[in-house]
Amino acid sequence: MKVIFWVIVSILLAVLMMVAGIQHLWNPEFYLPFVPSYLPFPLAIVYLSGVVELLLGVVTLFLNQKYTKYGILGIAILMVIFLPLHIEDALREQPVIGSPTFAYIRLAIQFLLIWLSWNSYKFTSSKKVLNNA
Repeated sequence: MKVIFWVIVSILLAVLMMVAGIQHLWNPEFYLPFVPSYLPFPLAIVYLSGVVELLLGVVTLFLNQKYTKYGILGIAILMVIFLPLHIEDALREQPVIGSPTFAYIRLAIQFLLIWLSWNSYKFTSSKKVLNNA
């Protein structure tokens, strides 16, 4: 049962990353306000983050289990990197993501995604799982 749960979580995280990556590439204007003003080349940052998300999703979902753990670890790291952006947005008087309530909900979801991706990485990296691959 535990194996099935973490496999499903890994698949969902991979699909989420691929969808988010495509969205970054398809509608970059939506993501531009999230890029802090002190960073140069905001459009390039949005496109780059979209490509990274898309690649992490592909690595996690479509390559063998040896690489899945690296894809999941990459997703966990990316979620941590994005965390300050969501904190900053939640603390704004008028969040980019909508209402302050929605920004705080999104922030809670970000913490959940970090927890899920990190624990999925730990599970995927376990010797027991790797020996069955």
